Amino acid sequence: MTHFRRFSGTKDVLGWSPAGAPHDGGTPFASRLAAIGRWIGDCAATLAEYYEATTVYEQLSRLSDAELRRRGLSRADLARDALAILDRTMRRD
Repeated sequence: MTHFRRFSGTKDVLGWSPAGAPHDGGTPFASRLAAIGRWIGDCAATLAEYYEATTVYEQLSRLSDAELRRRGLSRADLARDALAILDRTMRRD
């Protein structure tokens, strides 16, 4: 699962580089705009993944304790288990 900490810092997102360092081509504004666009896309993807994990959690929370035990889950760890289930399914894709 994607986590926000994998995103680069704001200096990298904005295309900041030390004075005199070359950039990756194009105008500096276009490079910065493209980097911001990629960062926003990564944020949107992360939010979509967490929304899906919330849906899995809500479905599992409706099950009885006996049904959760049958699936090898416990109500106390349900949120963590929902994230783990989602993480496993996303790795298969």
